[in-house]
Amino acid sequence: MNNKLTISDVSGPFREPREPIFSYDYSVQRATWATPHGIRVKVSIPDELEILRERLLGPVAGSAGQQLVIGKVLSRTIADWKVQIAEGEGMLAERRDVMLAPFVGPLAHLFQKLEVLFEQEKATLREEIRKRVGL
Repeated sequence: MNNKLTISDVSGPFREPREPIFSYDYSVQRATWATPHGIRVKVSIPDELEILRERLLGPVAGSAGQQLVIGKVLSRTIADWKVQIAEGEGMLAERRDVMLAPFVGPLAHLFQKLEVLFEQEKATLREEIRKRVGL
């Protein structure tokens, strides 16, 4: 039986209070589950988003609106990658609500996997940002 994780909905980004974090809420489902369940994925602004943005675009100029769109595109992509990594690690195998924290501290070893996905998709991501933002 196919027990593949399927993402049925994503909402966000939300700005977490008292934390420099964007979060996304994912509704996920497996064929063996009666109903979907939720995953909150947190993307650390200084430890994940800014590091990868700098590697992708270098010091970027642009309007506040352009910076907002870049942040939104990149943070959503990072969140999607984090779900993919967590699924590969077996962190989403059971049916329960999950909060996927930033890949720092106890989860810092997973940041390397995030970097691998980033390197594989860097050109595609750059092109998407160029099309949407014009930079």
